[in-house]
Amino acid sequence: MSVASSVAPASAAASAPVPVPPPELAQIPVSLLVDIGSGQVLVQRRPDVPFLPASVTKVMTAYVAFEEIGAGRLSLDRRFNERPETEKEWFAKGTNMYLTRKDWPTTRDLLHGIMTASANDASIVLGEGYAGSVPQWTAKMNDAARRLGMTGSHYNTPNGWMDDGHTYVTASDLVRLADAMITRYPSLYREFSGQKHWFWRDVAMRSHDPTVGVVPGADGIKTGYTREAGYNFLGTAERDGRRLVMVLAGSPKPKVRDNVARALLEWGFSAWQARHLFDQGQTIARAQVQDGNAQSVPLVANREVHATLPTGGHQKITLAVRYKGPLQAPIRKGDQVAELEINVAGLAPGRVPLYAGRDVAKGGALDRLIAGAIHLVS
Repeated sequence: MSVASSVAPASAAASAPVPVPPPELAQIPVSLLVDIGSGQVLVQRRPDVPFLPASVTKVMTAYVAFEEIGAGRLSLDRRFNERPETEKEWFAKGTNMYLTRKDWPTTRDLLHGIMTASANDASIVLGEGYAGSVPQWTAKMNDAARRLGMTGSHYNTPNGWMDDGHTYVTASDLVRLADAMITRYPSLYREFSGQKHWFWRDVAMRSHDPTVGVVPGADGIKTGYTREAGYNFLGTAERDGRRLVMVLAGSPKPKVRDNVARALLEWGFSAWQARHLFDQGQTIARAQVQDGNAQSVPLVANREVHATLPTGGHQKITLAVRYKGPLQAPIRKGDQVAELEINVAGLAPGRVPLYAGRDVAKGGALDRLIAGAIHLVS
């Protein structure tokens, strides 16, 4: 079932042409740029082809930790002690915090090590220390991927170390992951993403993020590299309420990746413009509910929603709210129950998730009687 509406064009002026992306983007085998306020794809190349993520894997390790922190099961102040066999295997192996059994890093220390320093040992210590083993931790990673709809991805390691291709992702899936990390855990995201330096034992560890401090509004997220994977980047920036999320994968050189990342974000903000549609939390539509103590539930977005148009463009915008309905009670406030489809003439549609704006409990006999009467009248 769907509820549709339309937004008239801003004026009768001719539509602007679809912007041409930076030419240097052709050097990157996999690329994707999405405006998450509209869900619209601004540029894409092989967005659903699996690739080796290398250290971009660590974004899912951080996300699983965010979930556990958000649920109250993991404290940022909890201390971890490295296992002897873990120290033997992972000390100074790739990028590292150089943890030893004498250290008792907190969750906060490990997350800074993972997200800023890209520490391989920190990822293992967190995963083993919390879940009991690496396989039990990666099971949590894959469960989170499944719940996020990351259908083209699989995790076999917490840190992206080479594993004969058992860990793989797609660009489309990484955008889903970044979106969830930013919108569901904003305070944790701000604390652990986009930090250029972090100190562990008075030693400065440096991020390789090519955009933070260079591109206005850039605040993360993670680079990655192995010989097999090439140079990868999951990046994002926000300006004036617009957030772009970008994936670049398989770059032959770090300089190519870094230059393209900067150019692509700047192009996304300059060549495209947002037309505001709804505020965060504003009721966008109502969905019918079956067997509940209310006949409908308000649908809201967890972000500011806009349509994305070429700069100077005035294309017609059509909206459609889509859900499988009627929805079945009980429904909890915050459950994702629908999508807003945003259609800009001449462009591929974008989709933004919609959430229940209130609880709807299971209805009693009187509620069912009232609903039946309303149905007969309608």
